[in-house]
Amino acid sequence: MPTIYCVEDDVNIRELVLYALRASGFEAEGFDSAGPFFERVEESCPDLALLDIMLPGMDGLTILHTLRNTPRTASLPVILLTAKTAEYDKVRGLDDGADDYLCKPFGVMELMSRIKAVLRRAAPMQPASSALTLGEITLDTARHTVEAAGQPVVLTLKEFDLLHYLMENADIVLSREKIMEAVWGFGFEGESRTVDMHIKTLRQKLGTPSAQIQTVRGVGYKIGAEPK
Repeated sequence: MPTIYCVEDDVNIRELVLYALRASGFEAEGFDSAGPFFERVEESCPDLALLDIMLPGMDGLTILHTLRNTPRTASLPVILLTAKTAEYDKVRGLDDGADDYLCKPFGVMELMSRIKAVLRRAAPMQPASSALTLGEITLDTARHTVEAAGQPVVLTLKEFDLLHYLMENADIVLSREKIMEAVWGFGFEGESRTVDMHIKTLRQKLGTPSAQIQTVRGVGYKIGAEPK
């Protein structure tokens, strides 16, 4: 079964989450702050991390940022647990690469459902032909690798999923809403900044071949074999 790490400074919440995870068949470990969590990640990387935002010292968003900027954990699925309900905090978490978020107080059944959904989306795909090539960009779903102009590119899980979705629908204009639903697995009404921010970082990482990703004004994005 998958291993899940939970970083939560409230001991009662942490113990409840760990109990629920283990009762559902997951391997689970808990941490009250960033330090012990990162030490454990160095020893063994989990299959998913649950991060509380409001933590002493390094907060959950900073932990997330660090994970996303470390090659070994760049694709680690992350769910944020937060008492904050303001739209800004949700958007910031998604922009920083969170796969989902859950506002406190939350039900155990909903938490388990969210975890299973994120793990399903993160599971590697094994099609008969795992490599997609479009122009100067090659994406391999089996190896979870990307090359642009022959050079390897390190992407976060969401950046990889975003590029995969675009390439599967080459030359088709995709609205931000369709992208949000397909890549993040849920709708976020009125939200476009998350998609735009991920397109921006994806372009930065792809370099010159990023010109293949086209912005369709007032609609969304599409990717083609030739730069525009």
